[in-house]
Amino acid sequence: MSTSAPSRATSSPPIPTTTPRRPALDWRIRFAALSLIWGFSFLLIKVGTDGYAPFQVTFGRLLFGTLVLAVAMAVKRERLPRGRRTWLHLTVAALLLNAAPFSLFAYSELTIPSTLAGICNATSPLWGMALSMVALSEDRPTRRRVAGLGLGFLGVLTVLGAWQGFHGLDVTGTAMALLASLCYPIGWIYVRRTLAGSGHSNLSLIGSQLGVATLQLALVTPLFAGFPSSFPLVPLLAVAALGALGTGLAVLVQYGLVNEVGPTTAQMVTYFIPVIATAAGVAVLGESLSWNTPVGAAIVLAGAALTQSRARAKPKAQ
Repeated sequence: MSTSAPSRATSSPPIPTTTPRRPALDWRIRFAALSLIWGFSFLLIKVGTDGYAPFQVTFGRLLFGTLVLAVAMAVKRERLPRGRRTWLHLTVAALLLNAAPFSLFAYSELTIPSTLAGICNATSPLWGMALSMVALSEDRPTRRRVAGLGLGFLGVLTVLGAWQGFHGLDVTGTAMALLASLCYPIGWIYVRRTLAGSGHSNLSLIGSQLGVATLQLALVTPLFAGFPSSFPLVPLLAVAALGALGTGLAVLVQYGLVNEVGPTTAQMVTYFIPVIATAAGVAVLGESLSWNTPVGAAIVLAGAALTQSRARAKPKAQ
């Protein structure tokens, strides 16, 4: 649910004169915390939309998330990126990775349960693999990846109950959630093509990106949603937690994991999000759950995992 980190330089860095500080918490604890935070985000969206319009929820989410990253940038003395072209790319990335998908998920949960929204989010790796095989020359289609894509989208049809003619399913809300999950890989590919190797730190880029997305929603929200006539406390707390924890703090934890254990291990959090989102929706919100939802979700995750895996290299003959 965030941007991919720009690639680092491949040259060897200078040898440090002091031993690097180890994080206070083991990476497994932070991994579990990140899974919980992002898994509960769909529940928080649902609670937030009970008191506020979807655009208002998204604006609050981005505002609180930007404040967290602004504090982190101030503590680490990070500077804002420079250059008109960089800010232009950040504007597009903010739309694709934050403003659009956050708003689509908020609107989708007006008519679909948070459990379904969380499962739709799990299709993002499938969309990403399909797009990368077309847009990125280094990602070539293989039998394993094609099989994973087919299996994953079979899981999507299972979740939606295609054999029943999608009976009882809100098509518009589900389409919005799937479109939101599609926005992420489009944004990641765009960032990879335009901002990778820009020389700016990940924190500087994502903090600026969230700031731009907040400005985008600040312009859109008054036009389509107006201002809240009242401020219900519980939905307000949900929006604040969604922004400060699910957007701001989660990004900091994610980049810390990527730097420590690598992107492959860090991105495994994607497979825990729908499980936690489903459990939270059923246990806390009392949402109903039919057999095809968890079965289809398991198939989606299996397909996504297959697209990310690579065949082992055969040992060379002596």
